[in-house]
Amino acid sequence: MNTRDVDAWTHRQLADVEHALDRWVPTDSPAGLGQAMRYGVLDGGKRLRPLLVLAAAEAVQGNAQAALRAAVAVELIHAYSLIHDDMPCMDNDVLRRGKPTVHVRFGEAQAMLAGDAMQALAFEVLTPDEGVSPALQARLVALLARAAGHVGMAGGQAIDLASIGKPLSETALRDMHRRKTGALLQASVLMGAACGHAAPAAWQGLSDYGAAVGLAFQVVDDILDVTQASETLGKTAGKDLDHNKPTYVSVLGLEEARRHAVELCAQAHQALARSGLGPATGTLALLADRVVERRN
Repeated sequence: MNTRDVDAWTHRQLADVEHALDRWVPTDSPAGLGQAMRYGVLDGGKRLRPLLVLAAAEAVQGNAQAALRAAVAVELIHAYSLIHDDMPCMDNDVLRRGKPTVHVRFGEAQAMLAGDAMQALAFEVLTPDEGVSPALQARLVALLARAAGHVGMAGGQAIDLASIGKPLSETALRDMHRRKTGALLQASVLMGAACGHAAPAAWQGLSDYGAAVGLAFQVVDDILDVTQASETLGKTAGKDLDHNKPTYVSVLGLEEARRHAVELCAQAHQALARSGLGPATGTLALLADRVVERRN
């Protein structure tokens, strides 16, 4: 698949994801809760995780209905994590996706509840009454729960908070980001793969691809934090440095971090080649390239 084809594919998939989010994120929750939820997830973000779900599902000829639900669920988990991460008890950030963060707009208590409700909604979306087999529902729930929980995203955030002002080795930094950022990106790929039939080699190749892309995303995020302005990023630039947090730039240096991102992209391509899925992984390959080439 060439770049123009991927652009057209991305446009179609993003439209489907936005429509589904608009349909499933409520407008009528009590006391304005739905408004805070919608503010936190609609009309913003790169939607990389949903795109990885949908591209992986297509690579294994997966169930399209299940894949769309998985794409929405993983974006809900991601959005809830951003709402909580931005709060004063975590990163205390006031800008996200080019607009005030949810706790700034709606207050801390409402932001906490909005994140909680979005996490619950993610698993509700994954378990419809019909259209997706109970076995697949269970597999998708397990993949997402593990990636979001104590061994994944939440555990990585705990390490991140505990590491402020402390030196970390590259190995420790990699472990933290493998959990905090990488786990959900890897799970996005595997949730898409679970929607179809993936032979063991294909599953392992896609898993390795997801791990490499997940880490590459964080390396690039660390680079952009020190090289781009807040207006470009849509969030506060330089906040990791200001908070004295260990990053790939602080541990490796800027140029070595850039080289590492390119190496991880190459590893992602190699993993796809090992999957045995051939040209069906073309979209995934280009998505990996865009992770490393992004400017925001």
